[in-house]
Amino acid sequence: MSPEAETRKKSVILVLGGAQSGKSYYAQQVASQFERVAFIATARDTDTEMRKKIARHRRERPSAWRTIEAPLELTKAIRSSSQESDVVLVDCLTVYVDNVMSRRRKSKSKSDSKECISAVCDAIRTADASVIVVSNEVGSGVVPPYRSGRAYRDFLGQMNQKVAQIADKVILMVAGVPMMVKESDASQQKPDESRIGVAKDELMPFANGSGKRHLRSRETFK
Repeated sequence: MSPEAETRKKSVILVLGGAQSGKSYYAQQVASQFERVAFIATARDTDTEMRKKIARHRRERPSAWRTIEAPLELTKAIRSSSQESDVVLVDCLTVYVDNVMSRRRKSKSKSDSKECISAVCDAIRTADASVIVVSNEVGSGVVPPYRSGRAYRDFLGQMNQKVAQIADKVILMVAGVPMMVKESDASQQKPDESRIGVAKDELMPFANGSGKRHLRSRETFK
């Protein structure tokens, strides 16, 4: 299914990847196929490096997109923004989970991670618009040497799993290349493509300014 086809029905898309894998860029390309886009940013300008990164991301996004800053109130932002949008792009769960854990440490709260994950999934599942979620794939590297690092890895890993379960499509970005991990309709409608890692004609076409489709299989995702 091409990004253009995604605009015809309400759907949930999870885009995973490591740092600088192209996940945010790819998610924005899919979102650009919709007319009314709400961008939910979870990052906070905690230092100079983060402020520069946030500023760069703002410049890269279309000015017509509506941006909602939601470092902690993610579920509320998804529900409210989906009422006036065709698609909601959440970038990203990685930072959101860190924000939640930081608030817990400061307040010495013992709230359950499962409750947070359930609330996020419920907001995504019941949203009035399509939802695209960006998150980092974790757990493939070395085991964090400190307890808080392991707790963060587990929290985000569990969040990714639950969102993937309700997603219609899960894409893993590897060195700028989108790899299809899950596609709800693939096994029924396109059995041949479901057996390969990447269905190029489905993942790579995007609409250009004239509305015509073209392949971007060699383009570097930033």
